[in-house]
Amino acid sequence: MAPQPPTLRLSALHALNAWRRDPIGLLERAASSGDVVRVRLPRLEVWLLNHPDHIRDVLVTRHHDFMKGPTMQAAKWVLGENLLTSEGDVHRRQRRLIQPIFHHDRIEQYGAVMVQHAERVSERWRNGQTVDTHHEMASLTLSVVGRALFDTDVEADEAKAIGHALSVTLANFPRIFSPLFSFVMRLPLPKNREVDRARAVLDSTIDRMIADRRAAGLGGTDLLSLLVAAKDEGTVGITDDQVKGEAMTLLLAGHETTAVALTWTWYLLSQHPEVEEKLHAELNELLGGRAPSAEDVPRLRYTSMVLSESMRLYPPAWAIGRRTLSDHSVNGYVVPKDAVVVVSPYLVHHDARWWPEPLEFRPERWEEQDDRSRPRLAYFPFGAGPRMCIGEPFAWMEALLVLATLAQRWRLRLVPDQRIELQPAITLRPKHGMAMTVERRMT
Repeated sequence: MAPQPPTLRLSALHALNAWRRDPIGLLERAASSGDVVRVRLPRLEVWLLNHPDHIRDVLVTRHHDFMKGPTMQAAKWVLGENLLTSEGDVHRRQRRLIQPIFHHDRIEQYGAVMVQHAERVSERWRNGQTVDTHHEMASLTLSVVGRALFDTDVEADEAKAIGHALSVTLANFPRIFSPLFSFVMRLPLPKNREVDRARAVLDSTIDRMIADRRAAGLGGTDLLSLLVAAKDEGTVGITDDQVKGEAMTLLLAGHETTAVALTWTWYLLSQHPEVEEKLHAELNELLGGRAPSAEDVPRLRYTSMVLSESMRLYPPAWAIGRRTLSDHSVNGYVVPKDAVVVVSPYLVHHDARWWPEPLEFRPERWEEQDDRSRPRLAYFPFGAGPRMCIGEPFAWMEALLVLATLAQRWRLRLVPDQRIELQPAITLRPKHGMAMTVERRMT
């Protein structure tokens, strides 16, 4: 008989309530018992794996033994069958179809779009103005994705409506852990009506974009044109619903993670003026006041270290779930079939075994020569393996260019006395927004 793992000493209902109130706190409590810990939830057995080697088995070496976890399965309720939610042959086919749009040469062409939209924000800001930084970054990244991947202008009013619809959708994802989720979602509750309205906004936006593509005629090279062409040319398995699902996923999920990463980066810079000063020095030296471009990305070394360290402390995708397709052996224990395995970039990124002084914001750690001493998956903000985020190169370049463009002209200062708390839903948003005052830099 296999040995029993450490088990979090909470009843299933207490664990469920703790997950709803403070999921990161629950995982931290579990991790204090070891690298393999069982947590019982109603009708669900969850196993936390918290060592990079165990995580590598789940995401990379034995990925075929797992499928997406319950959160992504529930995402089909909003996003349908797409690259994010699909499995097996469907996933491989969709990834092959979408991969060319994220080729290195093509991504470099998007650099000018990223900088152009960042400059629009810079020109709109006024010295001394107070902004919700998360809202500003979300609107900016939404407009970038709309133009770069879909060749569509998402106007300000529409971006605001889409952003609200996305917020409503994300805020309701934690409800899927309720044992009564499928029943509750059918009731005429105000929250359900709000979710339905949000879905209608998202559906109508994507429908309009698809209709615009067909009206313009096929032949475009943007992602949506490729998807519509694949469907209209009879590619096996591509349906209108899948075209919509892929478009919605990349338009919305694609901009959300970058917006969250940038928001926490501005927050950290405001709290660490010595880091901000070094960042400004690099931008002054390399750019000298001109707009950055894709060619500058490899040279923005300190800017890159700032972003890497920001995503270590606040990884937008803070947890990843998988469901076991068969019994899975790990560290002498057996995770049974149909259990949910959770791995958390947030926990691993804050683990003192791999990151000395893990709570410190220290970009210089990324220039140290000890990277090889860490396990490979001691840092995985975009996941790993065959299901690693397909948009990582796009998101990374966008975050670098947006930060470089705006930080050349502006400092952002946190408005005093506001509550800064985490809101871990699908992404790691600031719970109460991020009110900051923009100050023009005098260079």
